[in-house]
Amino acid sequence: MNKNITNGTKKEFDGKPCVYYDGYWIRAYGIEKDDLATKKMMIDQLTKRVFHHCEPGINTPGNRLEQIRRIYEEETNPSQKRVKGGMLAGALLNRGADILTSIVDLQAAGVSIDACRQLLKECGQCFIEALEMGRNIKLARGGEGLDELWGEPFKVFSMSMEQFYESRYIKVAQTMSEIDRITDSLLQIIDKQEQFEPARPAMEELCVTAKLACETIRTDPVNFDIWPRYVAAKESMEDYIRNYMEKLADNNHILQRRVIEMIRDGSALIISLATVRVPMPKSTEQILEKCRQLGKNIES
Repeated sequence: MNKNITNGTKKEFDGKPCVYYDGYWIRAYGIEKDDLATKKMMIDQLTKRVFHHCEPGINTPGNRLEQIRRIYEEETNPSQKRVKGGMLAGALLNRGADILTSIVDLQAAGVSIDACRQLLKECGQCFIEALEMGRNIKLARGGEGLDELWGEPFKVFSMSMEQFYESRYIKVAQTMSEIDRITDSLLQIIDKQEQFEPARPAMEELCVTAKLACETIRTDPVNFDIWPRYVAAKESMEDYIRNYMEKLADNNHILQRRVIEMIRDGSALIISLATVRVPMPKSTEQILEKCRQLGKNIES
């Protein structure tokens, strides 16, 4: 990390606009407008994204809010109450988005923002409660990190667009840092075992492309180049792991099996980080600790 560079500093690298945060130059995006119509469009995109990454069955329509709230409050089984709490969070998020859509439509029809103030208040309350209830939800692939995803629609509603983008860049920098830390730990394990040396270039390419995928908005035209490169790197790493595990199927090389399983689990977490684009500190620390313990076993 270069302490001489201030967070928020902007610079262009070979035509790529970047902004600096916490040690990383991140692809930057311009803010065209900061109005309710823009916020609505952003919230719609983020809502689709969060439902895409969370466990199935959570995307409850907003018009069923009171029904699922009553069912949630009456539930006594802890496991089922958690799921119903997630369904309630989904209904709250959708209701907030529905209200915001109505407000934007009213403004387009010439209704003043003052006349919509009560609706805005209700919209904000829906997003706040959705954020609280979202703690009940799990990621589709398991693990943690959904709190960060679930909070983004509320951030768009409550912050200026400039503040939201700043919070996004900070989260991207934290995610990139976790990708680098996991990669460095895995490469240290790989370097201790000569037979795993062919995995190094695949791991390095996965790291580079995962960070590129993490910083790039999916609607950006450059994503037509970045996403295929990332997927190719991901598949290359997965092919290496699968082929190596097939070689180990009929022997008792316990240490080699532990190493390839470590590479598999670490790569899977890097892929998850690149997909959700928010930090997952608990999962990262667990992987790093496993790498440290495995490293000690290899040296002993």
